[in-house]
Amino acid sequence: MKIIIKPQGTLAIYEQIVNQLKNGILSGELETGEALPSIRKLAADLQVSVITTKRAYEELEKEGLIRSQAGKGFYVCEYNTDYLKEKQFMMLETHLSEVIEECKAAGLSKEDILEMVETLMENN
Repeated sequence: MKIIIKPQGTLAIYEQIVNQLKNGILSGELETGEALPSIRKLAADLQVSVITTKRAYEELEKEGLIRSQAGKGFYVCEYNTDYLKEKQFMMLETHLSEVIEECKAAGLSKEDILEMVETLMENN
């Protein structure tokens, strides 16, 4: 699985890693029991700090999506797809609410916002 970091993105780098790995697990691209790259290897591949990748793995481990085996590395856990999707929806709703508030503060109407979303959806 290829992780792409957007330095100019609104999310912290560790959050981008977490989200992309979650999406990989949810889509089945990463399968139960599959080994993940070591913290150091992932940091080197992404050209980010080891602390950043460690934080991302810790976050995923707290959520029960991956597990560590001493001396062996990190592995994808079995997961509840419905639970993971619900968590993603909640996170997206929070982000969208923030964006909508910013749009309103900038004076955009509902139609302007919808037009912007449609344009972005077509270009992505």
